[in-house]
Amino acid sequence: MRRLLARLPAAGKPDPGMLAGAAAAAAAVVEHPVRPADRTAAAFFDVDNTLMRGASIYHFARGLAARRMFGPRDLIRLSWGQLAFRLRGTENSDHIDAAREAALAFVAGHKVADIVTLGEEIYDETMADRIWEGSRELIRSHLEAGQRVWLVTATPVELANILARRLGLTGALGTVAERADGVYTGRLIGGLLHGTAKAAAIQALAEREGLDLARCSAYSDSVNDLPMLSLVGHPSVVNPDTELLAVARSRNWPVYDFRAGRRATMIALPVAAGAGALAGGMAAGFAIRRRRGGH
Repeated sequence: MRRLLARLPAAGKPDPGMLAGAAAAAAAVVEHPVRPADRTAAAFFDVDNTLMRGASIYHFARGLAARRMFGPRDLIRLSWGQLAFRLRGTENSDHIDAAREAALAFVAGHKVADIVTLGEEIYDETMADRIWEGSRELIRSHLEAGQRVWLVTATPVELANILARRLGLTGALGTVAERADGVYTGRLIGGLLHGTAKAAAIQALAEREGLDLARCSAYSDSVNDLPMLSLVGHPSVVNPDTELLAVARSRNWPVYDFRAGRRATMIALPVAAGAGALAGGMAAGFAIRRRRGGH
């Protein structure tokens, strides 16, 4: 992390994306410490709609709703918010700021251990059967080749680590929330791991782990992940949105589509990383406000 921060401009405000990326790389832990046969190559997978159907944080929010931490009306409201976000098809600074604030509400005042315990339970209940089988095969091919496999996602790193651990992956890069004495403070370190922040995180992790990015692979469904895809020597797209598909075709990148012709999935499910973070944050924010308000 220090090496990456050293690259930031000496004067002026540090770039949030670089800070978020450095924080994600510094927080990344190896879930399965197997010595790889191929030490300089790795594969990086986005999560939402690349590894699994829908947004992981949204499914976590549904798990919270099932535990009556907030009401069904709130879940409907955040679902419509995601749909509107997806139909607009853009992510501007206002959207990112809103997602950041929502993510803060998502963790503020909660014990890290409690969030992890809930994440483990909800993964078994609502996420395990949403993993794309085609993505499993892609992951398996890299693991069998002796390469490490990392998740890279705007989802909070604690939830991302659960996914990596359950799937037998090397580890995960995710959004990092500040904590004190085992409790989330309500501040993010740098910001969401989104867009350029993902590329910064991969770059920092590559330096730490001795990876040759020209030999590495990356997979995503979203045009917002172009910085990550462009960073590696072997980019591929999975269940791509319209813009990313156009880029992939123009650059002759491999395209994988595991949606079995159900193109409505692009709209019907909450697939944008930013939208997923926003929805999950909104959901938990409702829960926090209800508990604090005595409802």
